[in-house]
Amino acid sequence: MFRHILIPTDGSELSMRGVRMGIDLAKTDGARVTAIHVVPPFHSVTYMAEMLAASEANYVLESAERAKKYLEDVKKLATEAGVACQTLTVESDRPDEVITQAAQDQGCDVIVIASHGWRGLTKLLLGSVTQKVLLSSPVPVLVCR
Repeated sequence: MFRHILIPTDGSELSMRGVRMGIDLAKTDGARVTAIHVVPPFHSVTYMAEMLAASEANYVLESAERAKKYLEDVKKLATEAGVACQTLTVESDRPDEVITQAAQDQGCDVIVIASHGWRGLTKLLLGSVTQKVLLSSPVPVLVCR
């Protein structure tokens, strides 16, 4: 049914449930997967430029290490399941746009994404990447909770 599945991950346990579901679907369909992690860019307001530079350097290093670990975890699960997997790390303030663009650029025919299930005020304040992906995706979206 599917040939190429895009699986966004933020490293959370809920996200990893979505990863496992996407890999299981890929194994069943004989598909390949692309795992993506979106890193928000560094934002800071400070009165000392030296503090900003040091903080930004730490943020960039830690973000890269975290992204590498999250994507290695996905790659390991995919390899164990016998599923071909490639990974992407992208920096952006708009993860929903990056995810939908990656689906197009990579030729994916479905996105498997987890939802944190936020409701009410929390959802209003924090927004929902999953909801935004659902609204703008050019391909079907399978949501895991």
